[in-house]
Amino acid sequence: MRAFPRVLFDEGHSESWTIRRETAEAMNPAHPDDNSYARAAELLRRLGHQVTSGGLESLGEQDVLVIAHPSQQRWERTTGQGSPVFSPEELDAIESFVAGGGGLVVLAEEEQDKYGNNLADLLARFGIGVTHTTVRDPGNSHRGVATWVLGTPAGGGLLAGVGTACFYRSGVLTAGDDATVLFTTSATADPAGAPLAVAVEHGKGKVVAFADSDLFGDDSIDDYDHRTLWSNVVTWAARVPAPVRASGSQDGAKAELFADLKAVVEELRPLQVKDGSVPDDKPAAAALVARVSQLVGELSGYFPHDAAYLRAVQADLAKWVEQDLGVPDFLDSLDLFHPDTQRVDGLEHLVVFPMYTQNGNPNRNLEAVWIRTIWPSWLAELEANGYDNPLFVPIAFEDFTSGYDTFSAVLFPETVAVRKAPERFTWGGIFADREAARFRRVSSAAATTLKLDLPPDAARLLESQELAQDTFVMWDLIHDRTHSHGDLPFDPFMIKQRMPYWLYSLEELRCDLTAFGEAVKLEAAGVPHARYVQVAILFDRLFRFPITGERVRNYDGLGGQLLFAYLHRNDIIRWTDNRLSIDWNRVAGGVADLRAEVEKLYRDSIDRAKLAHWIAAYELVTAYVEPHPRSAWKRGELPEEQKAMVDAVLPDEFPLSMFYEALRRKLGDVVESTKGITGA
Repeated sequence: MRAFPRVLFDEGHSESWTIRRETAEAMNPAHPDDNSYARAAELLRRLGHQVTSGGLESLGEQDVLVIAHPSQQRWERTTGQGSPVFSPEELDAIESFVAGGGGLVVLAEEEQDKYGNNLADLLARFGIGVTHTTVRDPGNSHRGVATWVLGTPAGGGLLAGVGTACFYRSGVLTAGDDATVLFTTSATADPAGAPLAVAVEHGKGKVVAFADSDLFGDDSIDDYDHRTLWSNVVTWAARVPAPVRASGSQDGAKAELFADLKAVVEELRPLQVKDGSVPDDKPAAAALVARVSQLVGELSGYFPHDAAYLRAVQADLAKWVEQDLGVPDFLDSLDLFHPDTQRVDGLEHLVVFPMYTQNGNPNRNLEAVWIRTIWPSWLAELEANGYDNPLFVPIAFEDFTSGYDTFSAVLFPETVAVRKAPERFTWGGIFADREAARFRRVSSAAATTLKLDLPPDAARLLESQELAQDTFVMWDLIHDRTHSHGDLPFDPFMIKQRMPYWLYSLEELRCDLTAFGEAVKLEAAGVPHARYVQVAILFDRLFRFPITGERVRNYDGLGGQLLFAYLHRNDIIRWTDNRLSIDWNRVAGGVADLRAEVEKLYRDSIDRAKLAHWIAAYELVTAYVEPHPRSAWKRGELPEEQKAMVDAVLPDEFPLSMFYEALRRKLGDVVESTKGITGA
């Protein structure tokens, strides 16, 4: 869980708030809620944050520091630990921490000067001032209490999902032009139009200051949108840690041997034709295959758990040469490769097969791929408790031959050259590192191009490869199993069926909408990756899918077009003044509504003939995505014979809208740059 922030709540300077409930009860037995941030801390933990309390000794190990209203005992009940005054050395350490990338959240108070602390000195280092006053606003107050002031929000990504917040007995702040004001007092307040909360970047780090500390206390955090505001500011301020590799270093003999193997495979590649056979220069090819076999043998010692499989690879290579390098057959070795039975986090495999790569190389060339399994304990627990998917193998690249220097992000046994298909395919590998890396690059470029204000969790997802990779693993786990769950047509995978491509589009979209809905449930249950899954599905579907690949039967692209059109039609997504905005509070509901329409289509299909189902699916899509003007399906001029109906589908039955045509022109080079990308 290293991708989530480590938050230190300072309790070494006589703070008036503590995250330890038992300490709050000792501080204020009659009303511990007045001194407890325990619920605020628990909210962060449910988001995946690691929250601790104490002094500044461990500051260097943290990603966020929270300082909540230090005070002398004569004014407030406090933790009683240390002086409310930070020493010059401590002020220097905090400033250095922020400049180096750490986050700082400071909660000041009304009549700030009287409490005997030096928060003003600390905040001044970041261009923020604290005014000694108490705001009054009888006409814009909570429960008619003049000093319980309702702040006026300034908008922006930091306030995504936040509309209202109450500042109880608050002072006001001042800040420079480079600061972002989050809330101000109203025009009727005294003082009027003054900042109540500000955010500023300093060096590589970020600072958020509030002029009141009560709004996140145990008796206030459920008021208005305080919970969302609290999670937003802490997530925004938090440092994004550098990723830690799950496996050992690639330095050494193993890496050198794999580099030799790659070189030999690449030398063999131009001698093979589409079906994998070698029609010419067979002696040279045979020598290369023999060298491949030798290197596989030398590498096998680094993969003892795959010993039987790698011996079978050598046998299949030898058999290929004996059969005069005709169409290769690696069924025997494929039958012995079972990464699904070895889902251990960080476990590596050497994969050598003649194979094509989906969305990559269409020829069955010999490929060598060095992979690493991604199976953290939290994912294993999720899979074992309600999301069983024993065939699913999330993986990452260590190295690969040029068949994977492409857009391909899957390793499927169906792609391997074999004499006959296995009785059943028992696993499927998905490269989550590649999925995450291309998602981050394309979505970041799209957000910049479309001037989209990113919520803090979305911004963090785009910044952190480690977090994005784990997010895609969870998304893939749920999506993959959904193909066989729910009210389904007879063959939900539609394998080897020839039908209009929007049927494939609806199936893939159904699985993603289901994964989104499950993520909403899991977020409510406290699974921290779940909220990031929602962002990933939304952004990948809206931004990357429609503009990636050719426009010939692009069913993933159509699914993205449909989701965008549905959300736009329902005013959840808006494109105004050349800026995209998203009503984040309504996204989950909109996705659920579209999912309900697709599921109704599936449920009703059980009572329909196949052609009637095709037409009903077409009507669902065309309700939101405009078909091609020359479409025979649009005009209803369909032949009676089933094959002819499929032939009548235009290659681009649902052309891109003007919005997506423009976006594709702007981001085409970005999409192309993700070819061969990894998370390294």
